[in-house]
Amino acid sequence: MLTRSGRLLLLVALGLGGCVRLGPDFQAPGEAWTKLWSSPALEQASQRSLNPDLRQWWQVFADPVLDALIAESDAHNSDLKIAGLRVMEARARLGIAQSGRFPQLQQASADSLYFNRKQSGGNKPQDSHFWQHSAGFDVGWELDFWGRFSRAIESSDASYFAAQANYEDVLVLLRAQVADTYFSLRTTEARLRVARENAEQQKRNFEITEKLFNSGQNAELDLQQAKTQYLGTLSSIPDLEAQVQRTRNALAVLIGRPPSALPQLLENEGLIPLVDRAVLQDVPASLLLRRPDVRAAELNVAAQSALIGVAQTDFYPSLTLLGSIVWTTDTLSGTSNSLDLIGGPSLRWNLFDHGQISNNVRVQDARLQQLIEVYRDKVRQAAREADDAASSLIKSLERERILGEAQVAAKRSLNLASTQYREGYSDFQRVLDAQRALLEQQDNYLLSRSNAVSNLIALYKALGGGWYSAQPTVDQSTRQQMEQRTDWGNLLNESAPSQASYPVPEGQSR
Repeated sequence: MLTRSGRLLLLVALGLGGCVRLGPDFQAPGEAWTKLWSSPALEQASQRSLNPDLRQWWQVFADPVLDALIAESDAHNSDLKIAGLRVMEARARLGIAQSGRFPQLQQASADSLYFNRKQSGGNKPQDSHFWQHSAGFDVGWELDFWGRFSRAIESSDASYFAAQANYEDVLVLLRAQVADTYFSLRTTEARLRVARENAEQQKRNFEITEKLFNSGQNAELDLQQAKTQYLGTLSSIPDLEAQVQRTRNALAVLIGRPPSALPQLLENEGLIPLVDRAVLQDVPASLLLRRPDVRAAELNVAAQSALIGVAQTDFYPSLTLLGSIVWTTDTLSGTSNSLDLIGGPSLRWNLFDHGQISNNVRVQDARLQQLIEVYRDKVRQAAREADDAASSLIKSLERERILGEAQVAAKRSLNLASTQYREGYSDFQRVLDAQRALLEQQDNYLLSRSNAVSNLIALYKALGGGWYSAQPTVDQSTRQQMEQRTDWGNLLNESAPSQASYPVPEGQSR
């Protein structure tokens, strides 16, 4: 039994336990320039709207096939599934940290030992053999006097939310990649159609020049030039066909399928849709700070900041309450059973660490500063990506308009050259030149249109669009498979643990 002074000491220790937390409290590593930052290119490439859905930005293309592909990638993409499972791993690690609030040692034991004792010498040698049985229960509870366990929980809590932010970042990247790959496939198919149409026309010209040459009405030079142009265009078709196949396979893997024909991708002969600007609800600077990868970088800083406090607790003594209940009996006649109740505080203090503790604190602080620099660089890179995408979108749209006019001019030039050649006012070389120019301008126009769409997708990605999904973090089939192997309790449910002690970016909810 504890004395009155001992009980008073225990109450004081319990009152202070968890109230003193060593180490720095988390300070958001904000960048002052983000409050004033603006980009003329972003202002030109975007417009404000009260009800844009940046979470589903791909709907601006009004393409049901793209909508279906993104929905399928949400359900079956392996990278997304792995990111969701890492959220579950982080949640389980948080549960490990939260167990520090309770007695760390809760151990029941039971022993049955056989003794065979032989005594020799003396007046009365004797032999004895017996069984000894014992059962006990031990409790050890290190009080969170300096905040060791509360800081560990704070760190794990931040790591859990960082895993969620990383999951959302995979969503952003995946949806942008699916859309970009889909439109790249449509562009390559359109280029293949243009190459085939031009090859067919050039084949007819070659056959005409061949007939004229055989009849003596044309020089061999015209024949060979027509043949060269036709074969050159024909040789580009296998490469484009291979590119179509590679892009289709890449798209199949993105949506969680093996390389296949993807019958839902019926060849669409229309031009890919062109949207000239992004629709945003907030200023770009605020959107950059809400990017999942930027939020994950900030949460990593929060997690590491708490670990400094964990390391600093090793400088101070640890106070542990110990308790044991032990019952012992044996099979010897005439001996009594025993029941021992043991309890009391235990103090441990590592007085001489030869710099191990202090250097560990320095290690944790250096890691914190590294993560602060990672966060700052992440914000700068996000701003660069957004500005680059906006500038590229503006310029690619300008180029698309110019090449659109050049394509019309090239078609008109070919018609005029063909007419003048038939009427004898020009040689065949001008027809060949016009055909070559038309193929080049048509191909360049398709590529410029594809670049404009890619830059719009890159702009939405740079601003963190597409971070939300209605799909569960772990899909139902995976959940069932995991629950058959392991008792997950309620951890696979979608509800989140308690809020962390760090701030959330303004306008962003968990």
